Amino acid sequence: MTASNVDPHARAVFDEAIVIDGLDVSDFSRPEVLEDLSAGGVTAINATAAVWEDFEQALENLSAWYERFELYAEWIRPGRSTDDIRAAKREQRTAVIFGWQNAAPFGTDLRRVQQFHELGLRAVQLTYNERNLYGNGCWEITDDGLSRIGRDLVHEMNDVGILIDLSHCGDRTTLETIEYSKRPVAITHAYSRTTFGHSRNKDDTVIRRLADRGGVIGTNAFPNHYPAGFEATVDDFVTAMEYLIDLIGVEHVAIGTDFCMGRDQAFFDWITASHGRKVFRDMAPAPNPYRHLRGFESPRQFVNIADRLVQRGHTDNDIRALLGGNWMRLFDEVWDKTG
Repeated sequence: MTASNVDPHARAVFDEAIVIDGLDVSDFSRPEVLEDLSAGGVTAINATAAVWEDFEQALENLSAWYERFELYAEWIRPGRSTDDIRAAKREQRTAVIFGWQNAAPFGTDLRRVQQFHELGLRAVQLTYNERNLYGNGCWEITDDGLSRIGRDLVHEMNDVGILIDLSHCGDRTTLETIEYSKRPVAITHAYSRTTFGHSRNKDDTVIRRLADRGGVIGTNAFPNHYPAGFEATVDDFVTAMEYLIDLIGVEHVAIGTDFCMGRDQAFFDWITASHGRKVFRDMAPAPNPYRHLRGFESPRQFVNIADRLVQRGHTDNDIRALLGGNWMRLFDEVWDKTG
């Protein structure tokens, strides 16, 4: 389905909604990637600004973003607060939330949490697939949970107002963080391991506990995490979303695409490495060029999610919550340091 074939009511609901992608790891150096976000009606994204980078490289990545804000101001703006996101909606631009998929750039100096927050960092995943100083990733054989400094980091991010992401963390690390955090946390891009036994998907017990503590899970659109792989479709995505809705309630479910627009094979080799070695866990060979879910192949097709949800009988209020309202509620609670 193309955007031109969307049900008029679904289009109207989509156009009035705040639409948020909880995780996007695209090649943002490409102007067309930024234009597609704005043209697709995406109000805000959690844009990955570090994965394997060290402290200095993470700083360089944020500097590059501030250059983009000047060069491409017609499409994007900084997303440091929910007020920024609401402004982006009015301006028909996309608010860019700085996020990391690995807390490693903090190192052992947790003063950096406040420093990076002042530079705009608003979401940080504790680990990326493997063990680091703070906890264990989902690719490790064993999971010893949060380390002592991991607990200190959780406490510091709570105090500063940075959203904690647990998508690539191991189950024990995820559960311990959910329990230890004073604020709700997120699984920005995953779905249920019950529906597909991929290591990156989450156990239902973990998902339930996330919701019990007020958190949100972003339904992932990464083809490797679906039974049909690169033949999966937008309908499979909505089915995955509906499974989560039935499991924990609509108020805890959102979207986190894991879009990789403009990325090449060298990027996937880099991002799926472990301890510097090229490894592939639960990863089917990717087509070249890379392809996302059929019918949800770029940000310009976000409206197709609203279309399918209308077709399946979801209410307008629920659709608005799923598209971005639930992320806004969580951001308001976590980013407000006085809350």
